Amino acid sequence: MELQISYAGKKRVNAQVEGHTILTDQSVEEGGENSAPSPLQYCLASLGTCAAVYVLAYLEARELPSQGVKIIQTQVFDEKLHRITAVKMDIQLPPGIPEKHKKAIVRSAQLCTVKKLFENPPAFEVIASSV
Repeated sequence: MELQISYAGKKRVNAQVEGHTILTDQSVEEGGENSAPSPLQYCLASLGTCAAVYVLAYLEARELPSQGVKIIQTQVFDEKLHRITAVKMDIQLPPGIPEKHKKAIVRSAQLCTVKKLFENPPAFEVIASSV
């Protein structure tokens, strides 16, 4: 998969991927216009939405109700280190999900491909070339 990242003016940077355009911007405090989520917000959202896909797959495979499933995700930010040190997810399930499924639902969320990317990060190579 190839992504093409391009400058869109001011603090806006866009990504083209498989026919989709992902718009990003920075907050007003960071010099942007807050016209779109920041790259970090997209990154964090990808964790929660990926986990939700796995939870939904678990529920659908067992014909359990999925209407109203919500994941509340919070991050712990260490001001001293100036980075996120923990991500917490609370999977809120609709009524009617038997208690015996809850541990397996949590395990299914932990199968998320994005989470695995963070746990075992790939090597990065950055180069500069002329256009």
